[in-house]
Amino acid sequence: MAAGCGGGGRLKVVYVSKASVVAAHRDKLRVLAREVDLEVVLPERWHGPPEAVDASHGVRLTTLPVLFPGRSHFHLYRGLGAVIDRFRPDVVHIDEEPYSAVTLQGGVAARRRGLPFIFFAAQNVAKRYPPPFQGLRKWVFRRSAGGIAGTQQAADVIRALGFTGRLAVIPQMGVDPSLFCFDDAARAETRTKLGLDQERLVVAFLGRLVPEKGVDLLLEALRLSPELHAIITGAGPEAESLRAQASDLGIEARVHFTGEVASLEVPALLSAADVLCLPSRSTARGAEQFGRVLVEAMSMGIPVIATECGGMPAVVGDAGLLVPMNAPEALARALRRLAEDPELRAELGRRGRARAEALFSQRRVVDDTVRFYDDVLAGGEA
Repeated sequence: MAAGCGGGGRLKVVYVSKASVVAAHRDKLRVLAREVDLEVVLPERWHGPPEAVDASHGVRLTTLPVLFPGRSHFHLYRGLGAVIDRFRPDVVHIDEEPYSAVTLQGGVAARRRGLPFIFFAAQNVAKRYPPPFQGLRKWVFRRSAGGIAGTQQAADVIRALGFTGRLAVIPQMGVDPSLFCFDDAARAETRTKLGLDQERLVVAFLGRLVPEKGVDLLLEALRLSPELHAIITGAGPEAESLRAQASDLGIEARVHFTGEVASLEVPALLSAADVLCLPSRSTARGAEQFGRVLVEAMSMGIPVIATECGGMPAVVGDAGLLVPMNAPEALARALRRLAEDPELRAELGRRGRARAEALFSQRRVVDDTVRFYDDVLAGGEA
């Protein structure tokens, strides 16, 4: 357990995170709050009000009004300094990119009070941002006490951009293996609700319905895999065009669009699947940074198929199948391979569960995070 830098008592952390508006994303914070005295700051509204559940699993939350809600790199909090003054933390953890306005805001507030602050980086493509973002990033790089990169790719990028400070590679969020655990009853109930045959082989996609997620490629692959049904879960600007594509391909009877679901309903939905597919593609704006749903499926023992995009190969390792981007024929071959080989599905499921527990559990993420806090507060060479 980390001790406060004043000696005695627990380490006190203010944790600033828009991601915490999603209830499932607080699982890490629930575990972290057992190790440190934690105050979580999140927007009182983002795209909507924060999801509420069971008093946030015992996590102490402070919701603040924000300027520009829903704007990831532009938003600012009203009253953040007052929270820091009231809580008097040892460190301020800003769970945002180093070029975000809120990271500058939190960093300035911490520095004015003589407190160290750290940032989080997931961006895995080196970008030259226009003013003022490049200047914000330089300020954060020079004055932060350290940074956490969500993947090794992200760490390489911020090093290439000039960050020379203390750096750890830790996923932004882990997975709770007790929550993301296969449930036969949930499988039967979800399949019945969706009108799916209990014995039918089903592939699932969960994520935003946007071009970079490659759902159109999955639909093309399903056309080539007539034995498979699919569950498509998510919302986004491509929702209607994807439904139209499924109709044009003649597969609408095999594709079940569920719309968006609450984060805590994801384990039950995944239980209905035999395979999880994330066919993301790189775009001019970036590449898949992590693919959290891959880890969730792996934790449940569900084999995964992902494209060779961004940070996903490092997440999947030997616990799934990788295919090239923008290659529906290769994706169809991978789907058929798993459909025809139940022993391979079982083996990949076992590997996935072991990998998720070893590398991506909330316990592992929290232990590494607290160790980094201690390192930052100990000072010394980066």
